Amino acid sequence: MGTAQAVLDRYADDTPYETLSKRFLESDRWTGDDPVLLLAEAAAATTGQRFGGIRSTVERFHDAFVSTGRVDSLASLAALDFEDDALVAAFGARRKRRVLLEAASILASRPEAADRTALRAWAAEADHYRYAEDPIGAISGVGPATFQYLRQLAGVDAVKPDPQVRRLITAIDAALGPSPLDTSTPLRTIASCEWLSLTTAYRPLEIDRIAWWTFTDADEREAVVATHRDRSLADGTGGGRED
Repeated sequence: MGTAQAVLDRYADDTPYETLSKRFLESDRWTGDDPVLLLAEAAAATTGQRFGGIRSTVERFHDAFVSTGRVDSLASLAALDFEDDALVAAFGARRKRRVLLEAASILASRPEAADRTALRAWAAEADHYRYAEDPIGAISGVGPATFQYLRQLAGVDAVKPDPQVRRLITAIDAALGPSPLDTSTPLRTIASCEWLSLTTAYRPLEIDRIAWWTFTDADEREAVVATHRDRSLADGTGGGRED
C-alpha cells in the first residue's frame, strides 16, 4: 500500500498528461476552438462510439454546414431543422441531433455576445452535482459524462465519469486499501477524482487524461494523437487526411 500521490505517480509515469490536459484547457482541439464544432464533437460522442466514428461525424457536419457557410454561429446551428437531410446524413442518430440542436439553442440564448464566451461562461458556471437541473444537463441524451465532456471542451478543469476513469479509480482504491474512493455512481466517481486532486499534485483533468491514456487501447490513442497532429478542420483543409 502507498499514498494516493505515490500510486498516481506510477500511473502518470510515461503519460503525456500535461500536454493532453493543456489541449483541453486552451481549447487546442483538432477542430479548433469554434464553439459550433466543439459542440458537434460533444454531441457526436453521446452514443459512446470510438474516436474514428466521432471524427467522421464531425467532418461530415463540417463539410456540409460549416465550410459551406450554412452554419456560422450557435444561433444558425440551433435554427436547423431536426430532420434536415444533410444533418441526418452527418449525425444519423436522433439522440446526437437532439443534443446538438437543443444545446446550441440554449447556448445561443445566453446573454454573452460571442458564442465562445457563452460556451465558456456556461461551462464555468455549470454544477455537475446538479447537472440534471441545468438546461443542457436536462436534455434527453445528456448524462454526467457528456455534460462533463462539453465542459472540458470549453476549457474547464473537469473530469468525466467514463469507463477509463472508473477503472483508474478502482485500481487506485485497491492499491490504497480503505479509502473514500467510490465509483458506484457517476457523481461519486467525479467526487472521488476531486478527492484525489485535493490529496495529490494532480488536477482533475490530469487525472482524467491519465485514466484515458492508461486504459484506452493503443490504436484508439494513436488515432486521437494523429488527428491532433493533422489538425485538418482547425487549419481549414477539411477532412480526409491521415498521418
